[in-house]
Amino acid sequence: MENAEVELGYIRLTKGGHTAADLTISDGDADVKYNVYLRENTILLQFRSTNRSRAELAARLLRRVGVGAEVRREDGRTWYVWATADKLAAGRRELREALAEVVRKALARGWVGKGTAERWLRKLERGRTVRRGWPKYNMQLIDGALIVRYGSTNLMGIEREARRLREMGLEEGAHFTVKTPEGGRDGYVRILKRGLAYAAWLSIHGSGKQRRLAAEFVGYILQRAMEEGDAVYRKAFEVVEEGKARGSLKLADVRGAEVFVGGVKHVVTVLGGRAEVGRSGSGRPLLRIRITAEIDGVRRECVMTLIRRRPDNAMVSYAYASADAPGGREADAERFSALIKALTGREPKMYRRGDGRAVIMCTRKHLEALARYAELADDIERWLEETSS
Repeated sequence: MENAEVELGYIRLTKGGHTAADLTISDGDADVKYNVYLRENTILLQFRSTNRSRAELAARLLRRVGVGAEVRREDGRTWYVWATADKLAAGRRELREALAEVVRKALARGWVGKGTAERWLRKLERGRTVRRGWPKYNMQLIDGALIVRYGSTNLMGIEREARRLREMGLEEGAHFTVKTPEGGRDGYVRILKRGLAYAAWLSIHGSGKQRRLAAEFVGYILQRAMEEGDAVYRKAFEVVEEGKARGSLKLADVRGAEVFVGGVKHVVTVLGGRAEVGRSGSGRPLLRIRITAEIDGVRRECVMTLIRRRPDNAMVSYAYASADAPGGREADAERFSALIKALTGREPKMYRRGDGRAVIMCTRKHLEALARYAELADDIERWLEETSS
């Protein structure tokens, strides 16, 4: 997040008499130019494109600077991202300062009224305060893990927050934990990582009331994270992005994908797939992910098995290349690796066992990426919940 930069460009007056400006947000090699307009009653920042990928990037970069934004579709072919003054006022200082500069220059040139300009400047210069009706959640990183917790000696306060989370669609035990205050000591409501991720998912895919409550909650948590510093915000942002991406894609979306494994290009088309939760011989929950795909013209069902290792409960995944496949084990292992990379953007590790079998290994990051696919998401979530402790 600290690498995201905001650059203000050309400020002008449109034919319709509104102040307009170019504003670019960049992070590393990625950059997007947005249009800023000063309308009668608000400040509008927007991006439009017929390229959905560019619109998705525009939304991500806005979220990088603290502004909640989602991609929407217009007239069947145009994708757009927009935010108005209230959302923009919750953004990072660099963004708010750039927008305030637009307002100040428009005021100096007589393009906007003094009262309106002063109202906008007050909002931008102080940022948006903590939302009314929300208590202060404490946020910190402990050993790299994000802790989101509301503590109080007031039983009614604890019950109120637990009730709010239930109304949002979160489940106690699975998504948050509650401890009631006793003997003058604090009780607490603690949001688990998968609870924050699920709230982010509900903020897009939930029912009307759930979506509204979840969007408010996620926006508040990101605001609190920003107040606690870059490291906390980065972690919270990562969890929220993972949650929003859950189930957002279809396996059939991967068609003719070109990926490189070991410097060799492979072409991958996914035909279908599913996940299923079962039991190992010792009774432990295991997850099998089956993907049918055509890789370099060879049709193959690839099966990956995941289980928790005792005693540390670490995730272990494995899949075997087939000696009977065209080209033998080596070629099959490369095709399997190409499939995983096409689906997740990450190449898996591969090693050869003493008996000559080629084993393809995936990590938690691979699994999180696979959870973006609707056909796999529910069973991945179920397995993670069953094996979390």
